[in-house]
Order: sequence, then C-alpha cells, then structure tokens
Amino acid sequence: MTNNDVLRRVRYIFNFNDAKMIAIFALADDKVIREQVSSWLKKEEDPDYQALSDMQLAIFLNGLINDKRGKKDGPKHKPESRLTNNIFFMKLKIALNLKAEDVLEIMSLAEFRMSKHELSALFRKPDHKHYRECKDQILRNFLKGLQLNYRNDNKSNDAKNTSVYKGK
Repeated sequence: MTNNDVLRRVRYIFNFNDAKMIAIFALADDKVIREQVSSWLKKEEDPDYQALSDMQLAIFLNGLINDKRGKKDGPKHKPESRLTNNIFFMKLKIALNLKAEDVLEIMSLAEFRMSKHELSALFRKPDHKHYRECKDQILRNFLKGLQLNYRNDNKSNDAKNTSVYKGK
C-alpha cells in the first residue's frame, strides 16, 4: 500500500473534507494547502498526482492523534522520516484509543482473525525477538474493519452498528 492509498482510506473512513485534512496537518504544526491535499488524494494515473512522503504521512497521523486525543504537554513528537506499516498501525491504534481487544474486534468485522499474541508482536520494537512485520494484508483488513465500523450505512441492530468505537 502506498502512503497515498492509506491517506485516501483514512479520509474516507472518517469522512474528512479538505478543510478537516488541512486542520489535522495544522494540529501537528504543519501548514499544507488545499492543492497539496487534493494532489495527494488523486489516483496515480492523474497528471496532478503527487506522492505523499513517509514524513508527510507521519505528520498527518500525529495530527490525527492530536485531533482525536488532544495535544500532550511537553515536547512534541518528531515525525518519523521512515514510516512502516507497524508504525502506521500503532499511530491509528493510539489515535483511536484502542485496546488489543478493540483491534481484534475491528479485525473480525473484516473477517480477519488473529490472536492477541500475534497482534502484540506487531507493536513490539523491531529488535525484539518476537517482533513481527505488519504486512499489507493485515493493514488492509484493519482499515476495512475500521471502515465497516465507522462508515456502515446499514442501520440494523447487528454487532457492526452497536460498536462502542463510534464515539471514540
């Protein structure tokens, strides 16, 4: 998955408009303009498409954390210059204040099963002996679960609509 794909999916999941996207970047002390955001959201085939760097996506995710949880006192978190799926997954987990059980339930919405031990391996430091690289398939299923959780238009009383995560 490219950084642009991830940005498009996050925008869709949370139904962010351009102004909200710009505001999220601003919460991480980065100034972007509407044209930049628009070019990052375009498909690769579009002549106005512009690739989103790891650092720009990290800045956006830091802003999302500030938006969802509030800014922390003290020194601000420096954006990563190299972003991995593991870091991206962790930042979304932090932004949404999700516990392991919450993440597993979201993954199950996308009909993807993993154990708590497998999940914890994704959030370990890379030099830990039980660290596991987060593959695109895992990240795609997590994003699909978030989409089903936050954007489900079906108003029936099934588990997808009674989820506790919508208010977080």
